Amino acid sequence: QVQLVESGGGLVQAGGSLRLSCAASGSSMLSINKMGWYRQAPGKERDLVASITSGGDTNYVDSVKGRFTISRDNAKNTVYLQMNNLKSEDTAVYYCRSWRPGRSYWGQGTQVTVSS
Repeated sequence: QVQLVESGGGLVQAGGSLRLSCAASGSSMLSINKMGWYRQAPGKERDLVASITSGGDTNYVDSVKGRFTISRDNAKNTVYLQMNNLKSEDTAVYYCRSWRPGRSYWGQGTQVTVSS
């Protein structure tokens, strides 16, 4: 059974930094999956923040470009999200996802709260 376990969320002041981690386990196919981070603010839909392919190609939503960096360690099946210069609008529950055609797995979510 595939599991994704996130860590690293918390409370930070505006302008501060946090690093999220997501460790995936339970399948030998995980290293070929695309991985990414989504976020969901209260009353809003869950949206993609950043994604990374197994080969390291990345994609970011415009609002986080230049502030967030996604990376992965394929040997550890772990994806990271370094978040710098955090803003109050970044406050949300952040979810990790691992996917490939026909398969999609989600973590339980970790809260990120940015105080202004």
